[in-house]
Amino acid sequence: MSVILSSQLELLVRLIVAGICGSLIGYERKNRLKEAGIRTHMIVALGSALVMIVSKYGFADVLLLHNYILDPSRVAAQIVSGIGFLGAGIIFVRKQAISGLTTAAGIWATAGIGMAIGAKLYFMGISATVLILLVQIIMHKNLGWLSVPYSEQINIEFSENADAISFVQKRFADNNIKIINIKVERTNKGFLDVELYVKMPADYDISHLMDLFKDNPHVRSVEY
Repeated sequence: MSVILSSQLELLVRLIVAGICGSLIGYERKNRLKEAGIRTHMIVALGSALVMIVSKYGFADVLLLHNYILDPSRVAAQIVSGIGFLGAGIIFVRKQAISGLTTAAGIWATAGIGMAIGAKLYFMGISATVLILLVQIIMHKNLGWLSVPYSEQINIEFSENADAISFVQKRFADNNIKIINIKVERTNKGFLDVELYVKMPADYDISHLMDLFKDNPHVRSVEY
């Protein structure tokens, strides 16, 4: 009886460790106000560990019977494809801007961590958790040796003015902001709604964006 109890407790430890690793990744995502937080990542890691444990040990009694040949790994393999549905629900597409990709990738990786710990690969699971946290934290810092441009969607509302578009183009060109796509609509109140998808320089502080339009009396609002 003690052998069975100790083995069950060891499996419980796997679930707990997987849940802790998932919650650490979720805590980092929650701090950045992302869609999936602590509970989601913890449940994904814990659930993946549980399915891996079932995959490894849940069919032991059947495998002892004669003429039964099973592939327990097929159950665990469904985690990889099944987690894709959860990740797809986190990705949002708004016009040309896509958000949630990193969080969705983190959910997928968290499932892998749960699988590793469920398979008793503690070192690999915990190491992967640390590496993912390091990647998330370091890559969010402003690294001078890894400066890359980024995209933004900007909405500007002008009062009726013929030079509105040329004004925006000139200000952006002066600040090395490249317009990728532009859409102009006239609202029912007689204003011009200018929607822009732009490529921002790597070192540009977007908080300075308002300064580009503050001296134009025709600008009613800027949203980004």
